[in-house]
Amino acid sequence: MKTMIIKSIPFLSAAFLLTFFIGGGLQKPENSMHAMGQGKAVSVAEASAPETGTRTIKGAVRSGDTLSVIFEAHGLDPMEVNPLVAAARKTYDLARLSVGNPYSFDISGKGSVEAFTYQYDEENLLKVSRKGDGFVAEEISMPYERRTAHFGGVIRDNLISCVENPAVALTLSDVFAWDIDFATGLREGDTFKAVVEALYRDGKLARYGKILAAEFVNDGHKFRAYRFTPRSGEGNGSHYGQDGKSVRRAFLKAPLTYRRISSGYSYGRYHPILKTVRPHLGVDYAARAGTPVSTVGDGTVTFAGWKGVNGNLVIIKHGGSYTTSYGHLKKIARGVRKGRKVSQGEVIGWVGSTGRATGPHLDYRVKQGGRFVNPVTLVMPREKSVPRDDMAAFMSLKESMDMRLASIITGASFVARVESP
Repeated sequence: MKTMIIKSIPFLSAAFLLTFFIGGGLQKPENSMHAMGQGKAVSVAEASAPETGTRTIKGAVRSGDTLSVIFEAHGLDPMEVNPLVAAARKTYDLARLSVGNPYSFDISGKGSVEAFTYQYDEENLLKVSRKGDGFVAEEISMPYERRTAHFGGVIRDNLISCVENPAVALTLSDVFAWDIDFATGLREGDTFKAVVEALYRDGKLARYGKILAAEFVNDGHKFRAYRFTPRSGEGNGSHYGQDGKSVRRAFLKAPLTYRRISSGYSYGRYHPILKTVRPHLGVDYAARAGTPVSTVGDGTVTFAGWKGVNGNLVIIKHGGSYTTSYGHLKKIARGVRKGRKVSQGEVIGWVGSTGRATGPHLDYRVKQGGRFVNPVTLVMPREKSVPRDDMAAFMSLKESMDMRLASIITGASFVARVESP
């Protein structure tokens, strides 16, 4: 009996090994998620992928994520993080990941990253691919189907509450920011019309793009703007008025831009900022403490600091003997100091009540040739007009857009329509 048992063991072992190699090894249970990554989140794409060949991992950036955290969450080799980041740096800084933005990995059968993609804005994505022992990066533009949308409405409270899409409202305010003070100057009954790019992907509206033409009637004054790219121009064009003159001026209409004010509030009812005019000296803008303050034009900081009754004060020298000052700031922006060059629209501080002030507000003043002038009535020169050689093309575009604007009925409420492809 003993002899039989001893002799059968080698037989069973050989049979077991033969079955193992021919049959491909021990069979995994049908639900192998737990076995594959105990204590680790594994995407469906990972779990269902074969053990050989390339597999794909897809996800979206979560709060607190860095690329290292994402690598760890998917069980990827952390040694590949730095080479991948270094390869991408000239195209996009992967230290600036935004919550909600999608990413994907292509992983080889050996577990190494073959490709990584990250959509960093609405039009572009970064792709980093393996090349030899390293990585190479490229920017890929995401294609859109471009249609045209028409918007129109009447101001009852503020621009954002009158336009169903906040992005369109803010872009429209940017176009007319040199002529209309959207923070304080809107009137009930003002009207607006806009011809806007509508960008579609896979047959669905992805977002709205550039303002192609617009009209705004503010307190009885009509303003129009048309997007046009001169043959000698660069980029995606600029906006010009009906006479071909640029809508841009040396100074913005106000130091509290509508875009920055609106960004800190909900898109519900918005109470306009009150302002009082002090003749020949300046304007007081009453606003919530912490509202961003922007320089109205390009220039150089000549003073930034505490100045008695003015509290925290910034003074900027502009071209043409103009200076602007911004007083009672809660805080001056980091890096804003004497000698620093600043650009139009750049945040230089935040509304406060420092110095002699009864409440949070901005004391905004303008000097020309050493004398105070009234900022409300000040009219600054415009930037370059459409070149003479391009005027015929501009007028042709203007006529086409005028027909579109004329077709928009503002009525008593907001209207919008998108043309079929």
